[in-house]
Order: sequence, then structure tokens, then C-alpha cells
Amino acid sequence: MIERIDTLVIGGGQAGVATSAHLSRRSVPHLVVERARIAERWRSERWDSLVANGPAWHDRFPEADFDDIDLDSFASKDRVAAYFETFARSRNLPVRTGVTVRGLEQLGAGFRATTSDGTIEAQNVVVATGPFQRPVIPTTVSDPGILQLHSNAYRNPGALPDGGVLVVGAGSSGAQISEELVRAGRRVFLSVGPHDRPPRRYRGQDFVWWLGKLGKWDMKAPTPGTEHVTIAVSGAYGGLTMDFRRLAALGVTLLGRAGVYNDGCLAVAPDLAQNIAKGDLNYLSVLDEADAYARAHGLDLPAEPEARQFLPLPPEVTDPILSLDLGTNGVTTIIWATGFRLDFNWIRIAAFDPDGRPRHTEGVAEVPGLYFIGLPWLSCRGSAFIWGAWRDAERLAGLIEGRASGA
Repeated sequence: MIERIDTLVIGGGQAGVATSAHLSRRSVPHLVVERARIAERWRSERWDSLVANGPAWHDRFPEADFDDIDLDSFASKDRVAAYFETFARSRNLPVRTGVTVRGLEQLGAGFRATTSDGTIEAQNVVVATGPFQRPVIPTTVSDPGILQLHSNAYRNPGALPDGGVLVVGAGSSGAQISEELVRAGRRVFLSVGPHDRPPRRYRGQDFVWWLGKLGKWDMKAPTPGTEHVTIAVSGAYGGLTMDFRRLAALGVTLLGRAGVYNDGCLAVAPDLAQNIAKGDLNYLSVLDEADAYARAHGLDLPAEPEARQFLPLPPEVTDPILSLDLGTNGVTTIIWATGFRLDFNWIRIAAFDPDGRPRHTEGVAEVPGLYFIGLPWLSCRGSAFIWGAWRDAERLAGLIEGRASGA
């Protein structure tokens, strides 16, 4: 049996739910299919203690608050998942869970989706599967005695074997996991690559507020040369600035970027000092821009000169570790917090670059009727965030409605 619908939305996370809300508002017939549950990645592909990286007043849809937590606090992963599920149910959004899309192809002027629940034909398809699709593990460590897992499979310190832990990657996930592990009494080594690290708060305002005032959320593309620079920020423990000096003071041993593994040892690049210094420059640049904005707009915000005072650098910055013997240092677990890559192999449509990235203009694919949403930098820096997906969904829903009416 073939099911036919005007618009098929694939994925029931923040982007899919936002798209459905805007299509419903415009009375566009549609169906959302989700492989598991609404916001499944928040539920089962994150560690237990994860909280949102932005405060609850910011990391939400504009028309729905978190009604049971302090809006300056950071919602737990389970509360975020419940937020999306409650939002969808309260608005009777047509979300069908437990349906995996196995293939998508063109069918005349429309599309055919092959799913675990049958075939669906649609005039429009919105791909809302998000950016966290296939975990990336860049280096092979061939030691069967070491547990290796990606950050999306890490749950808590007690789930790991006894012994030391090497965390590779110092973006938000790697930095937060390292802090949790060292606070739990583990010996932790953290491989730190190029990163940005904004202040959690400055002059009484959260950094997300400052990024809005400074126009950073509306940037159309990353600064050239920074495409692979990760961001280290955290809402854990009430929200603390992610400073690698602070992690070192807690007991984390810092390393440069991880290299090749050979005969029990992991090579380490001599770039830790450079990476720390560049992260500091990014941090200070946010303070400088915030101060300039406050002066220019006459904002009565308390000065915070102590924000420019840093803890001492740990010795491994000036005398870097260039090779880590995993056995000698008691490392029994490696956590790869090294990001994800896109995987659209199930879409059998000529709509992608050779590297697998979709060809699109602000979410509108070259193939008429095909759309993407929820990807980083889809239309601007904010696109991958909850409120940014909402804004992109509103625009795409308008285009879909216009396509149906021939406008």
C-alpha cells in the first residue's frame, strides 16, 4: 500500500518538530516520520548528566517556555526531550514514531520514500535528520585491552572500566566529559585541538545574550580558516566558563592533538600551547567586543575586570607531552569526542557534493521540492540551535506553501 501526502518531514528532533509546527500553522498537509521517539538523540545518544549548553530562556522555541525550571538554568537532556514531546502533542502535530526511512528517490515531480512501514509518496520532502549522523573516530588504536567509544556512547563514569581515561577532542562534549570524569576521581588525559571558548557569563549576561547583541548569531558563514574550530562551552555545574587551566587545576592532564598510535604509545602534537593561546584570544575578543558594545550603547552593566585574570598554565603547556604510553599511564578507556559527519547515503538523488554535503541555498536544495533543515550554518550561525531551527522552519514552510499554491 502506498501512502500519499503533500509534504513528508523526515526526522522528529527539534528541526522536524519546528517544521511541522509551521506547516500546520499554514494548513499544509504533511507527515513527520521519526525512526524512534521524538528527540531520540537527546534521550539515548548523550551522557546521563548532559544539560543544554544555553540557558532555558534561550534554548527553546519562541512560543513555548520551559514552565517548570528557572529560565536562567540549563535544562537536563531528559527535560529537553520532554519539552519537544510535549510541544508536539499539545499541538497535535502529525508525528509518526518508530518509522525508519530506508531510501528516498525522485518520482516524477515528487518523491518516493521507502520506509519500515511502507512506501510514502510526497510532493515535498524536508530532511530534518540533523548533523549528528555518523560518529568520527580519526585514529586507530589497535589495543583490545582498551575500551574505545565515541562520546555519543558514553553514559557516566561508573559505566567505564577502572583506570585512566583519555578523552580526544576538547569541544563542548570532550571538555564536559573530562570534567565529569576528573570530578569522579578518574585520572584523565584530554587532547586539546583548536577551539573557541567564550565566557559563560560576562558583566551579568550570558554569552548567548552577548552573541545576539553583537550580531554573531546572524553570521552567514564561519570566519575563513575556522571551519574546523570547535567551541568549548558548558551549562554543567550551573554554567562555568570552560577554561582548560581550570580543568588542569582539577587534575586533568592536557595534551596537544592526538596523532598516530604505535606499539602502545600515542603520538601527541606539540601544539597545546598554541591551541590554548588561540582559545584565550577568542575569549578575550568576546570581552573586548562586549565592552565596546556596552560603551557604544550606554549599557549600565557592572564592570568585570577579574574576567581577564587567568589561572596559571599547567606545566604540560610549556613542557608538552609528545608521546603518551597508554599502558604505563593506566589508560583503560578512550573516549573519542571528535564529532560527526553527515550520512545521506539513503537519499538516492543527485543533490550532494562529492563530500556528501547537500547542495542547497539556506536549506532549499537544487532539486525542486527537496529541503534540508537543522544543519550547522544552514542559513546562519544560529541554524543548528533550537530557536534557529524554528526560524529556518518558518521560512521553509512559507516556501513550501507558496510552491503548493504556485506562488
